[in-house]
This record gives sequence, structure tokens and C-alpha cells, in this order.
Amino acid sequence: MKIIPISTGYFKLDGGAMFGTVPKSIWNKLNPADEDNLCNWAMRCLLIETGDKVILVDAGIGSKQSEKFFGHYKLNGTDSLSGSLNAAGYRPEDITDLVLTHLHFDHVGGAVVRDEAGAEKPAFVNATVHLTEQQWNHAHNSNPREKASFLPENYACLKDRLNMVSQGQEFLPGMEALVFNGHTLGMLCPLIHSPEGSLLYAADLYPSVAHLQPNYVMGYDIQPLVTMSERQTMNDRALSESIRIFFEHDAQCESALVGLNEKGRVCGLDLR
Repeated sequence: MKIIPISTGYFKLDGGAMFGTVPKSIWNKLNPADEDNLCNWAMRCLLIETGDKVILVDAGIGSKQSEKFFGHYKLNGTDSLSGSLNAAGYRPEDITDLVLTHLHFDHVGGAVVRDEAGAEKPAFVNATVHLTEQQWNHAHNSNPREKASFLPENYACLKDRLNMVSQGQEFLPGMEALVFNGHTLGMLCPLIHSPEGSLLYAADLYPSVAHLQPNYVMGYDIQPLVTMSERQTMNDRALSESIRIFFEHDAQCESALVGLNEKGRVCGLDLR
């Protein structure tokens, strides 16, 4: 099994929104904000090659939205989904399976492109798309709080290639489905089992290593108390099974093992 991080660039989000009720005096030491209170965040996908499968997990924000839309998020860096795939030796048509953790625009935007006529089409023409039915339905019947994050142009044309995944299912070789509901309903975090150990693609369960703390809950999460409970349960499993966490949004830390510090608080060990 080959596992390759795929950087699709960086964007900025309000630090207070990313850390919820945690005081700025604490979180600003972990993710320093700029003069507009914005912190820089990665959009880091993952490519897994195993057997005859070439699997991509999430697809970044893409490039088809308007300049005004992207201006809200201050995209930065030189990396892109296509550029990073090419640098790793892969073409879009090589992808056999696309795993979408959820359908918020910063996770799914790159899954759909526009042709010269302006028509939307799948970016990965040979890929089966895996996500949960709960998330698919939720994206089409969302609440006012999340509505701006679900853009139909990012996923509508994927309908005919969907494979709906359920909790605990081994839906691809060596890939176990873990489903969480605190951030959004039916978020799929694949737990990848390889000879080197297990790796959780954490999506927005743990946006960064700092979010290993159960109470560091984002303002974007629709069920904060559920997020806290899900993190505690996952922390316990990660500790007992030595699961490495892969962070989609941490601009500095790509992955870490879960451990306990001298005060008995959960933390990241062996940061990479």
C-alpha cells in the first residue's frame, strides 16, 4: 500500500470560528491569527494506491468558483490538486475511487470541473464516489447554518456514480468507514489499515492537532456536544490501537499519534 499526502493549497478562516469558546489568548499561541483575526489552514487530501485501486480522499476547494467567492477565503500557496497529483505521478483519469468525507465546499470543490461550454462534469472520469447517504441527503435538505457550505455545482453531477457507505463497513480494501455527526450529519472518516499501522483521515473531526482536545469545538459544528463525545470516543480508540491521525487542515502538522501529556491531557505525539 502506498499512501501520499496531496496538498491543494491553503485558505484562511476566522480563528474564533475555528476554536469556538476557547479564548484567543490560548488558541492564538497554537495557530497565530493575522490582523483580520484569520488563521491559515491547509486543504490536504490523501492518495492511497493498493492493488488495482488508486483512491483519493477529498478534493479540496477546486477552482471553478468566482473571484468574489475565493476572495472571502484568501486562498494562498502555489499547490493545487492537479499539480500535486501530477507531481506524485498520477493523472485525474488514474483515480479509480474518490472518497468524500462530506460535501462542504472546501472538501468537494475539486471533484467537479467546468468544461469550455460552462457545463459541470466529474473531474475524475473513472472514479466511483464514496460517501454516506445521510450526508448526501443532508446536503440537499440542509439547515440555514450550513446552507452556504453546500454548493450543488460541487456535487450534483456525481449522482450517478455514488456508492453509499455505512458505519463500520470495509468499503475499499483496507479502508474502514467511521461516521461522525457532530460537525455535519454523516461525515465519513476513512480508517486506513496498512502493514505500517492504522491511519485516520480526520476531515473536520480534528481539523488540526490542537483539536484533539474534545472541547476545542468549531463554531461550524452543528452539534457541538456530539463532536465532544465523538472525539473522546475516538481518542480512546486511537490511544488503545496506536492510530495515527491525518490532519486535513493543519497547516504545520500533517499527522500525529495520539498520546497523553504530563497532565494527562490528550495531545499529539511524533508530530510530522
